[in-house]
Amino acid sequence: MPLHMMTPGSRNLIRKITGKLETKQFLEKLGFVPGEFVTVVSENCGNLIVNIKDSRVAISRDMALRIVV
Repeated sequence: MPLHMMTPGSRNLIRKITGKLETKQFLEKLGFVPGEFVTVVSENCGNLIVNIKDSRVAISRDMALRIVV
């Protein structure tokens, strides 16, 4: 399922990243790589704040659709 479907407080494993090469590279630089755990902290109008590799990152709904957990 896409990351944006996770409920706040839930933790899940990233399975794959979809999209163009530039998008994949951008998300990889933020720490979104397959095999890494991600926790949704909060959600606001589809945009997410997540914990990834001991950091908090805000991502848009469009980016969250490209991360499969």
